[in-house]
Amino acid sequence: MHKEAAIREPLILGNDVTYSKITNDVLHTIEHSPTKMWKILMTIAVIIALWGIGSILYLLGVGIGTWGLNNTVGWAWDITNFVWWVGIGHAGTLISAVLLLFRQKWRMAINRPAEAMTIFAVFMAGMFPMIHMGRIWMAYWVLPLPNQFGSLWVNFNSPLLWDVFAISTYMSVSLVFWYIGLIPDFASIRDRAKKPVPKLMYALLSFGWTGNAKAWQRFEEVSLVLAGLATPLVFSVHSIVSMDFATSVIPGWHTTIFPPYFVAGAVFSGFAMVQTLMLIVRKAMRLEAYVTIKHIEYMNIVIIVTGSIVGVAYLTELFMSYYSGVEYESYAFINRFSGPYAWAYWAMMTCNVVSPHLFWSKKLRTSLGFTFFMSIIVNIGMWFERFVIIVTSVHRDYLPSSWSMFYPTWVDIGVYVGTIGIFSVFYLLFLKYFPVLAFNEVKSIMKSSSERYKNMSDEEFHKLHPVKK
Repeated sequence: MHKEAAIREPLILGNDVTYSKITNDVLHTIEHSPTKMWKILMTIAVIIALWGIGSILYLLGVGIGTWGLNNTVGWAWDITNFVWWVGIGHAGTLISAVLLLFRQKWRMAINRPAEAMTIFAVFMAGMFPMIHMGRIWMAYWVLPLPNQFGSLWVNFNSPLLWDVFAISTYMSVSLVFWYIGLIPDFASIRDRAKKPVPKLMYALLSFGWTGNAKAWQRFEEVSLVLAGLATPLVFSVHSIVSMDFATSVIPGWHTTIFPPYFVAGAVFSGFAMVQTLMLIVRKAMRLEAYVTIKHIEYMNIVIIVTGSIVGVAYLTELFMSYYSGVEYESYAFINRFSGPYAWAYWAMMTCNVVSPHLFWSKKLRTSLGFTFFMSIIVNIGMWFERFVIIVTSVHRDYLPSSWSMFYPTWVDIGVYVGTIGIFSVFYLLFLKYFPVLAFNEVKSIMKSSSERYKNMSDEEFHKLHPVKK
Protein backbone atom coordinates (compact mmCIF):
# COMPACT_ATOMS: atom_id res chain seq x y z
CA MET A 1 0.00 0.00 0.00
CA HIS A 2 1.36 3.42 -0.97
CA LYS A 3 2.10 5.71 1.96
CA GLU A 4 2.22 9.48 1.95
CA ALA A 5 4.15 11.67 4.34
CA ALA A 6 2.06 12.69 7.32
CA ILE A 7 3.04 16.33 6.85
CA ARG A 8 1.54 16.43 3.34
CA GLU A 9 -1.94 17.90 3.35
CA PRO A 10 -4.74 15.37 2.62
CA LEU A 11 -6.37 15.34 -0.83
CA ILE A 12 -9.73 14.17 0.55
CA LEU A 13 -11.21 16.08 3.48
CA GLY A 14 -13.65 14.97 6.17
CA ASN A 15 -13.63 12.37 8.93
CA ASP A 16 -16.72 10.52 7.72
CA VAL A 17 -15.44 9.69 4.24
CA THR A 18 -16.10 6.14 3.03
CA TYR A 19 -16.25 4.37 -0.33
CA SER A 20 -20.04 4.62 -0.45
CA LYS A 21 -20.00 8.29 0.57
CA ILE A 22 -17.67 9.14 -2.33
CA THR A 23 -20.04 7.38 -4.76
CA ASN A 24 -23.11 9.08 -3.29
CA ASP A 25 -21.52 12.53 -3.33
CA VAL A 26 -20.41 12.32 -6.96
CA LEU A 27 -23.59 10.67 -8.30
CA HIS A 28 -26.00 12.87 -6.38
CA THR A 29 -26.36 15.25 -9.34
CA ILE A 30 -27.11 12.41 -11.78
CA GLU A 31 -29.62 10.64 -9.56
CA HIS A 32 -31.50 13.73 -8.38
CA SER A 33 -33.00 16.87 -9.89
CA PRO A 34 -30.49 19.56 -10.86
CA THR A 35 -29.68 22.24 -8.33
CA LYS A 36 -31.03 25.78 -8.51
CA MET A 37 -27.56 27.08 -9.39
CA TRP A 38 -27.29 24.59 -12.30
CA LYS A 39 -30.67 25.74 -13.67
CA ILE A 40 -29.69 29.41 -13.50
CA LEU A 41 -26.36 28.77 -15.22
CA MET A 42 -28.03 26.63 -17.90
CA THR A 43 -30.63 29.33 -18.63
CA ILE A 44 -27.92 31.97 -19.10
CA ALA A 45 -25.81 29.61 -21.22
CA VAL A 46 -28.74 28.68 -23.49
CA ILE A 47 -29.61 32.35 -24.12
CA ILE A 48 -25.99 33.15 -25.06
CA ALA A 49 -25.73 30.00 -27.18
CA LEU A 50 -28.91 30.89 -29.10
CA TRP A 51 -27.51 34.36 -29.79
CA GLY A 52 -24.32 32.74 -31.07
CA ILE A 53 -26.19 30.24 -33.27
CA GLY A 54 -28.27 33.09 -34.70
CA SER A 55 -25.08 35.03 -35.48
CA ILE A 56 -23.51 31.99 -37.17
CA LEU A 57 -26.63 31.34 -39.27
CA TYR A 58 -26.76 35.00 -40.31
CA LEU A 59 -23.07 34.84 -41.21
CA LEU A 60 -23.53 31.70 -43.30
CA GLY A 61 -26.55 33.22 -45.04
CA VAL A 62 -25.00 36.62 -45.85
CA GLY A 63 -21.29 35.74 -46.05
CA ILE A 64 -18.11 36.58 -44.18
CA GLY A 65 -18.34 40.14 -45.48
CA THR A 66 -20.35 40.73 -42.31
CA TRP A 67 -17.10 40.46 -40.35
CA GLY A 68 -14.95 43.53 -39.86
CA LEU A 69 -12.22 42.17 -42.15
CA ASN A 70 -10.77 44.27 -44.99
CA ASN A 71 -8.15 43.88 -47.71
CA THR A 72 -5.30 44.42 -45.24
CA VAL A 73 -6.58 42.55 -42.17
CA GLY A 74 -7.70 39.22 -43.63
CA TRP A 75 -7.25 37.35 -40.35
CA ALA A 76 -8.71 38.85 -37.17
CA TRP A 77 -11.20 37.67 -34.55
CA ASP A 78 -11.98 34.30 -36.11
CA ILE A 79 -8.37 33.08 -36.04
CA THR A 80 -7.79 34.78 -32.67
CA ASN A 81 -10.71 32.80 -31.28
CA PHE A 82 -9.55 29.60 -32.98
CA VAL A 83 -6.07 29.78 -31.39
CA TRP A 84 -7.57 30.80 -28.02
CA TRP A 85 -9.91 27.80 -27.93
CA VAL A 86 -7.17 25.38 -29.02
CA GLY A 87 -5.01 26.69 -26.20
CA ILE A 88 -7.76 26.15 -23.65
CA GLY A 89 -8.00 22.56 -24.85
CA HIS A 90 -4.45 21.84 -23.72
CA ALA A 91 -4.77 21.58 -19.96
CA GLY A 92 -7.22 18.66 -19.93
CA THR A 93 -4.92 16.22 -21.67
CA LEU A 94 -1.92 17.59 -19.81
CA ILE A 95 -3.56 16.95 -16.44
CA SER A 96 -4.78 13.51 -17.49
CA ALA A 97 -1.83 12.15 -19.42
CA VAL A 98 1.30 13.85 -18.16
CA LEU A 99 0.31 13.80 -14.49
CA LEU A 100 -0.77 10.15 -14.84
CA LEU A 101 2.67 9.21 -16.19
CA PHE A 102 4.28 11.07 -13.28
CA ARG A 103 1.94 9.35 -10.78
CA GLN A 104 0.57 12.61 -9.40
CA LYS A 105 -2.45 11.64 -7.31
CA TRP A 106 -3.89 15.15 -7.12
CA ARG A 107 -4.90 14.82 -10.77
CA MET A 108 -7.68 12.35 -9.87
CA ALA A 109 -10.02 15.01 -8.48
CA ILE A 110 -9.75 17.30 -11.49
CA ASN A 111 -8.86 15.18 -14.53
CA ARG A 112 -12.45 14.32 -15.56
CA PRO A 113 -13.82 17.92 -15.76
CA ALA A 114 -10.53 19.04 -17.35
CA GLU A 115 -10.80 16.33 -20.04
CA ALA A 116 -14.40 17.35 -20.75
CA MET A 117 -13.22 20.93 -21.11
CA THR A 118 -10.63 19.78 -23.66
CA ILE A 119 -13.20 17.97 -25.81
CA PHE A 120 -15.64 20.86 -25.91
CA ALA A 121 -12.92 23.52 -26.36
CA VAL A 122 -11.35 21.71 -29.34
CA PHE A 123 -14.83 21.34 -30.84
CA MET A 124 -15.37 25.11 -30.51
CA ALA A 125 -11.93 25.77 -32.02
CA GLY A 126 -12.70 23.59 -35.04
CA MET A 127 -15.79 25.65 -35.86
CA PHE A 128 -13.85 28.82 -36.67
CA PRO A 129 -11.75 27.61 -39.63
CA MET A 130 -14.86 25.99 -41.10
CA ILE A 131 -16.86 29.22 -40.72
CA HIS A 132 -13.94 31.20 -42.14
CA MET A 133 -14.15 29.16 -45.34
CA GLY A 134 -17.42 30.97 -46.08
CA ARG A 135 -18.96 27.78 -47.42
CA ILE A 136 -19.07 25.48 -44.41
CA TRP A 137 -20.71 22.71 -46.43
CA MET A 138 -17.42 22.37 -48.31
CA ALA A 139 -15.49 21.71 -45.07
CA TYR A 140 -14.62 18.19 -46.20
CA TRP A 141 -12.31 19.74 -48.82
CA VAL A 142 -9.65 20.19 -46.12
CA LEU A 143 -9.34 16.39 -45.88
CA PRO A 144 -6.99 14.48 -48.22
CA LEU A 145 -9.74 12.75 -50.18
CA PRO A 146 -9.18 11.09 -53.57
CA ASN A 147 -9.62 13.25 -56.64
CA GLN A 148 -13.05 11.74 -57.32
CA PHE A 149 -14.37 14.13 -54.61
CA GLY A 150 -12.84 17.23 -56.17
CA SER A 151 -10.50 18.47 -58.83
CA LEU A 152 -7.30 18.66 -56.76
CA TRP A 153 -5.58 17.14 -53.73
CA VAL A 154 -5.02 19.29 -50.67
CA ASN A 155 -1.73 21.16 -50.36
CA PHE A 156 0.44 19.01 -48.10
CA ASN A 157 3.04 21.83 -47.88
CA SER A 158 0.55 24.13 -46.12
CA PRO A 159 0.71 24.49 -42.31
CA LEU A 160 -3.06 24.97 -42.43
CA LEU A 161 -3.36 21.33 -43.52
CA TRP A 162 -0.96 20.29 -40.73
CA ASP A 163 -3.49 21.94 -38.39
CA VAL A 164 -6.20 19.63 -39.70
CA PHE A 165 -4.11 16.52 -38.99
CA ALA A 166 -2.84 17.75 -35.61
CA ILE A 167 -6.18 18.88 -34.23
CA SER A 168 -8.20 15.91 -35.52
CA THR A 169 -5.62 13.49 -34.08
CA TYR A 170 -5.59 15.34 -30.77
CA MET A 171 -9.39 15.38 -30.67
CA SER A 172 -9.61 11.64 -31.43
CA VAL A 173 -7.05 10.55 -28.81
CA SER A 174 -8.48 12.90 -26.17
CA LEU A 175 -12.00 11.59 -26.82
CA VAL A 176 -10.91 7.95 -26.51
CA PHE A 177 -8.85 8.71 -23.40
CA TRP A 178 -11.83 10.46 -21.82
CA TYR A 179 -14.25 7.66 -22.66
CA ILE A 180 -11.96 4.86 -21.43
CA GLY A 181 -11.65 6.64 -18.08
CA LEU A 182 -15.45 6.90 -17.83
CA ILE A 183 -16.20 3.19 -18.31
CA PRO A 184 -15.83 2.02 -14.65
CA ASP A 185 -17.91 4.97 -13.45
CA PHE A 186 -20.63 4.33 -16.03
CA ALA A 187 -20.80 0.74 -14.75
CA SER A 188 -21.31 1.97 -11.18
CA ILE A 189 -24.19 4.18 -12.34
CA ARG A 190 -25.64 1.23 -14.30
CA ASP A 191 -25.62 -0.95 -11.19
CA ARG A 192 -27.41 1.72 -9.13
CA ALA A 193 -29.94 2.81 -11.78
CA LYS A 194 -33.54 1.81 -11.06
CA LYS A 195 -35.37 3.16 -14.13
CA PRO A 196 -35.07 1.02 -17.30
CA VAL A 197 -34.04 3.77 -19.74
CA PRO A 198 -31.09 5.15 -17.71
CA LYS A 199 -30.07 1.58 -16.84
CA LEU A 200 -29.97 0.62 -20.53
CA MET A 201 -28.18 3.83 -21.52
CA TYR A 202 -25.43 3.44 -18.91
CA ALA A 203 -25.19 -0.31 -19.62
CA LEU A 204 -24.37 0.49 -23.25
CA LEU A 205 -21.90 3.19 -22.23
CA SER A 206 -20.17 0.93 -19.68
CA PHE A 207 -19.33 -1.51 -22.47
CA GLY A 208 -19.90 -4.66 -20.39
CA TRP A 209 -17.57 -3.64 -17.57
CA THR A 210 -17.44 -6.32 -14.85
CA GLY A 211 -15.05 -4.71 -12.39
CA ASN A 212 -12.99 -7.86 -11.84
CA ALA A 213 -9.21 -7.79 -11.35
CA LYS A 214 -8.48 -8.58 -15.01
CA ALA A 215 -10.69 -5.71 -16.18
CA TRP A 216 -8.91 -3.28 -13.86
CA GLN A 217 -5.49 -4.54 -15.02
CA ARG A 218 -6.42 -3.95 -18.67
CA PHE A 219 -7.96 -0.59 -17.80
CA GLU A 220 -4.69 0.59 -16.23
CA GLU A 221 -2.61 -0.74 -19.13
CA VAL A 222 -4.80 0.98 -21.74
CA SER A 223 -4.79 4.22 -19.74
CA LEU A 224 -0.99 4.24 -19.64
CA VAL A 225 -0.72 3.51 -23.38
CA LEU A 226 -3.16 6.31 -24.23
CA ALA A 227 -1.35 8.67 -21.85
CA GLY A 228 1.88 7.85 -23.68
CA LEU A 229 0.21 8.62 -27.02
CA ALA A 230 -1.50 11.79 -25.81
CA THR A 231 1.53 13.40 -24.14
CA PRO A 232 3.46 14.24 -27.34
CA LEU A 233 0.19 15.48 -28.87
CA VAL A 234 -0.04 18.13 -26.14
CA PHE A 235 3.20 19.57 -27.44
CA SER A 236 2.59 18.95 -31.14
CA VAL A 237 -0.85 20.53 -31.55
CA HIS A 238 -0.11 24.09 -30.56
CA SER A 239 3.41 24.06 -32.00
CA ILE A 240 1.83 23.14 -35.35
CA VAL A 241 -0.77 25.89 -34.93
CA SER A 242 2.15 28.29 -34.41
CA MET A 243 3.57 27.17 -37.78
CA ASP A 244 0.63 28.93 -39.46
CA PHE A 245 2.38 32.13 -38.47
CA ALA A 246 6.05 31.16 -38.21
CA THR A 247 6.32 29.87 -41.80
CA SER A 248 5.04 33.16 -43.23
CA VAL A 249 7.07 36.29 -44.09
CA ILE A 250 4.90 38.75 -42.15
CA PRO A 251 6.96 40.88 -39.71
CA GLY A 252 6.12 39.75 -36.17
CA TRP A 253 5.19 36.23 -37.24
CA HIS A 254 8.37 34.94 -38.89
CA THR A 255 10.10 33.71 -35.73
CA THR A 256 11.41 30.36 -34.46
CA ILE A 257 10.36 30.96 -30.86
CA PHE A 258 6.68 30.50 -31.69
CA PRO A 259 6.34 26.70 -31.08
CA PRO A 260 7.56 26.63 -27.42
CA TYR A 261 6.01 30.05 -26.82
CA PHE A 262 2.59 28.88 -28.06
CA VAL A 263 2.73 25.62 -26.09
CA ALA A 264 3.58 27.40 -22.82
CA GLY A 265 0.85 29.94 -23.47
CA ALA A 266 -1.65 27.19 -24.22
CA VAL A 267 -0.93 25.37 -20.96
CA PHE A 268 -1.09 28.72 -19.16
CA SER A 269 -4.52 29.61 -20.55
CA GLY A 270 -5.77 26.01 -20.23
CA PHE A 271 -4.98 25.83 -16.53
CA ALA A 272 -6.61 29.23 -16.00
CA MET A 273 -9.81 27.93 -17.62
CA VAL A 274 -9.64 24.74 -15.52
CA GLN A 275 -9.47 26.94 -12.44
CA THR A 276 -12.50 28.94 -13.57
CA LEU A 277 -14.56 25.82 -14.22
CA MET A 278 -13.38 23.84 -11.19
CA LEU A 279 -14.26 26.63 -8.78
CA ILE A 280 -17.79 26.74 -10.25
CA VAL A 281 -18.12 22.92 -10.29
CA ARG A 282 -16.78 22.64 -6.75
CA LYS A 283 -19.43 25.04 -5.45
CA ALA A 284 -22.35 23.98 -7.66
CA MET A 285 -21.83 20.22 -7.09
CA ARG A 286 -20.83 20.51 -3.43
CA LEU A 287 -17.46 18.81 -3.97
CA GLU A 288 -15.41 20.85 -1.49
CA ALA A 289 -14.15 17.65 0.20
CA TYR A 290 -12.61 16.30 -3.03
CA VAL A 291 -11.44 19.47 -4.81
CA THR A 292 -9.53 21.02 -1.95
CA ILE A 293 -7.58 24.21 -1.48
CA LYS A 294 -4.45 22.09 -2.07
CA HIS A 295 -5.65 21.19 -5.58
CA ILE A 296 -6.28 24.88 -6.32
CA GLU A 297 -2.82 25.76 -4.99
CA TYR A 298 -1.09 23.13 -7.14
CA MET A 299 -2.76 24.52 -10.26
CA ASN A 300 -1.83 28.07 -9.29
CA ILE A 301 1.81 26.95 -9.05
CA VAL A 302 1.57 25.61 -12.62
CA ILE A 303 0.15 29.02 -13.65
CA ILE A 304 3.15 30.79 -12.06
CA VAL A 305 5.61 28.55 -13.95
CA THR A 306 3.91 28.75 -17.34
CA GLY A 307 3.20 32.48 -16.89
CA SER A 308 6.92 33.03 -16.26
CA ILE A 309 7.80 31.10 -19.44
CA VAL A 310 5.33 33.22 -21.41
CA GLY A 311 6.87 36.40 -19.94
CA VAL A 312 10.37 35.30 -20.97
CA ALA A 313 9.07 34.52 -24.46
CA TYR A 314 7.58 38.04 -24.81
CA LEU A 315 10.86 39.65 -23.80
CA THR A 316 12.90 37.30 -26.03
CA GLU A 317 10.95 38.09 -29.18
CA LEU A 318 11.11 41.81 -28.31
CA PHE A 319 14.90 41.58 -28.00
CA MET A 320 15.24 39.50 -31.18
CA SER A 321 13.28 42.08 -33.17
CA TYR A 322 15.91 44.64 -32.18
CA TYR A 323 18.92 42.27 -32.50
CA SER A 324 17.91 40.96 -35.94
CA GLY A 325 18.67 44.32 -37.52
CA VAL A 326 15.64 43.98 -39.80
CA GLU A 327 13.82 47.32 -39.83
CA TYR A 328 10.43 45.80 -40.69
CA GLU A 329 10.71 43.39 -37.76
CA SER A 330 11.74 46.16 -35.38
CA TYR A 331 8.90 48.38 -36.53
CA ALA A 332 6.34 45.59 -36.03
CA PHE A 333 7.20 45.41 -32.33
CA ILE A 334 7.51 49.19 -31.86
CA ASN A 335 4.05 49.44 -33.43
CA ARG A 336 2.73 46.84 -31.00
CA PHE A 337 3.58 48.76 -27.85
CA SER A 338 3.21 52.33 -29.18
CA GLY A 339 0.84 52.08 -32.16
CA PRO A 340 -2.96 52.33 -32.35
CA TYR A 341 -3.34 48.88 -30.74
CA ALA A 342 -0.96 49.65 -27.85
CA TRP A 343 -3.85 49.30 -25.38
CA ALA A 344 -4.19 45.64 -26.37
CA TYR A 345 -0.44 45.03 -26.01
CA TRP A 346 -0.27 46.54 -22.52
CA ALA A 347 -3.42 44.71 -21.46
CA MET A 348 -1.71 41.49 -22.57
CA MET A 349 1.48 42.29 -20.64
CA THR A 350 -0.40 43.24 -17.48
CA CYS A 351 -2.65 40.17 -17.49
CA ASN A 352 -0.07 37.57 -18.54
CA VAL A 353 3.27 38.79 -17.23
CA VAL A 354 2.53 40.81 -14.10
CA SER A 355 -0.61 39.28 -12.62
CA PRO A 356 0.48 35.57 -12.27
CA HIS A 357 3.33 36.62 -9.98
CA LEU A 358 0.83 37.71 -7.35
CA PHE A 359 0.47 33.97 -6.72
CA TRP A 360 3.92 33.90 -5.11
CA SER A 361 1.99 34.96 -2.01
CA LYS A 362 0.63 31.80 -0.35
CA LYS A 363 -2.30 33.77 1.05
CA LEU A 364 -3.37 34.82 -2.46
CA ARG A 365 -2.79 31.48 -4.19
CA THR A 366 -4.90 29.69 -1.57
CA SER A 367 -7.71 32.25 -1.79
CA LEU A 368 -10.67 30.92 -3.81
CA GLY A 369 -12.09 34.35 -4.64
CA PHE A 370 -8.75 35.74 -5.79
CA THR A 371 -7.99 32.59 -7.79
CA PHE A 372 -11.32 32.86 -9.63
CA PHE A 373 -10.67 36.53 -10.39
CA MET A 374 -7.14 35.79 -11.61
CA SER A 375 -8.26 32.90 -13.80
CA ILE A 376 -10.59 35.29 -15.64
CA ILE A 377 -7.80 37.87 -15.96
CA VAL A 378 -5.39 35.29 -17.43
CA ASN A 379 -7.97 34.13 -19.97
CA ILE A 380 -8.61 37.72 -21.03
CA GLY A 381 -4.86 38.29 -21.28
CA MET A 382 -4.34 35.20 -23.42
CA TRP A 383 -7.11 36.29 -25.78
CA PHE A 384 -5.35 39.66 -26.12
CA GLU A 385 -2.07 37.83 -26.82
CA ARG A 386 -3.57 36.15 -29.88
CA PHE A 387 -5.25 39.39 -30.96
CA VAL A 388 -1.95 41.29 -30.69
CA ILE A 389 0.00 38.66 -32.64
CA ILE A 390 -2.55 38.44 -35.44
CA VAL A 391 -4.09 41.88 -35.92
CA THR A 392 -1.17 44.19 -35.08
CA SER A 393 1.12 42.22 -37.41
CA VAL A 394 -1.09 42.48 -40.47
CA HIS A 395 -2.70 45.90 -40.08
CA ARG A 396 0.67 47.54 -40.84
CA ASP A 397 2.94 45.40 -42.99
CA TYR A 398 5.44 46.27 -45.75
CA LEU A 399 3.34 48.79 -47.70
CA PRO A 400 2.24 51.94 -45.78
CA SER A 401 -0.28 52.65 -48.54
CA SER A 402 -2.25 49.56 -47.52
CA TRP A 403 -2.20 50.18 -43.77
CA SER A 404 -5.65 49.83 -42.23
CA MET A 405 -7.48 49.28 -38.95
CA PHE A 406 -9.73 46.42 -37.90
CA TYR A 407 -13.00 47.06 -36.05
CA PRO A 408 -15.17 44.10 -35.01
CA THR A 409 -18.83 44.01 -36.04
CA TRP A 410 -21.75 42.66 -34.03
CA VAL A 411 -21.38 39.40 -35.97
CA ASP A 412 -17.72 39.05 -34.87
CA ILE A 413 -18.76 39.58 -31.26
CA GLY A 414 -21.87 37.41 -31.54
CA VAL A 415 -20.01 34.40 -32.94
CA TYR A 416 -17.27 34.60 -30.30
CA VAL A 417 -19.58 35.09 -27.32
CA GLY A 418 -21.92 32.49 -28.78
CA THR A 419 -19.20 29.83 -28.74
CA ILE A 420 -18.71 30.52 -25.04
CA GLY A 421 -22.45 29.91 -24.58
CA ILE A 422 -22.42 26.70 -26.65
CA PHE A 423 -19.37 25.49 -24.72
CA SER A 424 -21.15 26.24 -21.42
CA VAL A 425 -24.29 24.34 -22.48
CA PHE A 426 -22.22 21.24 -23.35
CA TYR A 427 -20.29 21.53 -20.11
CA LEU A 428 -23.41 21.88 -17.94
CA LEU A 429 -24.99 18.85 -19.66
CA PHE A 430 -21.80 16.95 -18.87
CA LEU A 431 -22.11 17.96 -15.21
CA LYS A 432 -25.70 16.71 -15.08
CA TYR A 433 -25.44 13.37 -16.89
CA PHE A 434 -21.81 12.28 -16.48
CA PRO A 435 -19.88 11.48 -13.26
CA VAL A 436 -18.06 14.75 -12.73
CA LEU A 437 -15.20 13.14 -10.79
CA ALA A 438 -13.44 9.85 -11.53
CA PHE A 439 -14.77 8.50 -8.23
CA ASN A 440 -13.50 4.93 -8.69
CA GLU A 441 -9.99 6.34 -9.08
CA VAL A 442 -10.47 8.75 -6.16
CA LYS A 443 -11.30 5.74 -3.96
CA SER A 444 -7.90 4.24 -4.77
CA ILE A 445 -6.15 7.11 -2.99
CA MET A 446 -8.58 7.36 -0.09
CA LYS A 447 -6.47 5.40 2.37
CA SER A 448 -3.25 7.28 1.75
CA SER A 449 -4.64 10.75 1.06
CA SER A 450 -7.84 11.28 3.03
CA GLU A 451 -7.99 13.29 6.20
CA ARG A 452 -9.39 10.36 8.17
CA TYR A 453 -7.20 7.50 6.92
CA LYS A 454 -3.89 9.26 6.37
CA ASN A 455 -2.17 8.04 9.54
CA MET A 456 -4.14 4.78 9.90
CA SER A 457 -2.22 1.48 9.82
CA ASP A 458 -3.16 -1.37 7.43
CA GLU A 459 -4.50 -3.39 10.36
CA GLU A 460 -6.76 -0.57 11.53
CA PHE A 461 -8.00 -0.02 7.97
CA HIS A 462 -8.82 -3.71 7.38
CA LYS A 463 -10.55 -3.87 10.75
CA LEU A 464 -12.72 -0.93 9.74
CA HIS A 465 -13.33 -2.27 6.20
CA PRO A 466 -13.18 -6.09 6.35
CA VAL A 467 -12.74 -7.84 3.00
CA LYS A 468 -15.74 -10.02 2.09
CA LYS A 469 -14.78 -13.52 0.85
